[in-house]
Amino acid sequence: MLRVIVFSWEYPPRVVGQLAEYVKALATGLAQNKVDVNVVTYDEHTMSEAKESSGVKAIRVVNPVKTHIGVLTWVLTLNQEVERAAANVYYSSGKKIDLIDVFDWHFIPAAVALKNGLGIPFVYSVESLEDHRSPTANSSYNLAIKSIEWLGFYEADAVTVKSEWMKEEVARIYQVPAQKISVIPPNSDSGISDFLRVYSAVVEAKKNGT
Repeated sequence: MLRVIVFSWEYPPRVVGQLAEYVKALATGLAQNKVDVNVVTYDEHTMSEAKESSGVKAIRVVNPVKTHIGVLTWVLTLNQEVERAAANVYYSSGKKIDLIDVFDWHFIPAAVALKNGLGIPFVYSVESLEDHRSPTANSSYNLAIKSIEWLGFYEADAVTVKSEWMKEEVARIYQVPAQKISVIPPNSDSGISDFLRVYSAVVEAKKNGT
């Protein structure tokens, strides 16, 4: 059985934008295809673990630092808890984790640490890019976020995007090789199958040492 950890900074009932429901649908679809899915996400108040009716295990972590001067301090202090939760899954189950799928840039540092420390490959699933969120901004704040995005693209074993346009933008801005990027449109009938294809390719490449 394929065992996957999904990182997402939002997941129902915490809904900030469209990502929460998208990740929920993906995780549910994967579970229906006999994938062991653990979603590590953020909760404002309480750490918890719960198995959903779909079979997905939702693990919610709280930021141990309560005061922040911006999203960067929030993200970087929260990453230690995301990494800890994923490591707990890795060590407590007695079964290997095949890969991590990281949605957007927020938890890239945790994914990189787990890849280099425990040998777990990861997929970087892109929701948006800093160049598009803040197209005229070039402050150290924006450059720091862009550097985390770059790290994600560099370290990821595969990248997924939702459109051909985004694939071109990822290749243009971060010089990511086209063959590393898979386009999986939202609401596609083959979406779950496409993610499973990407996951299987990553697992096979690791097995073969490529």
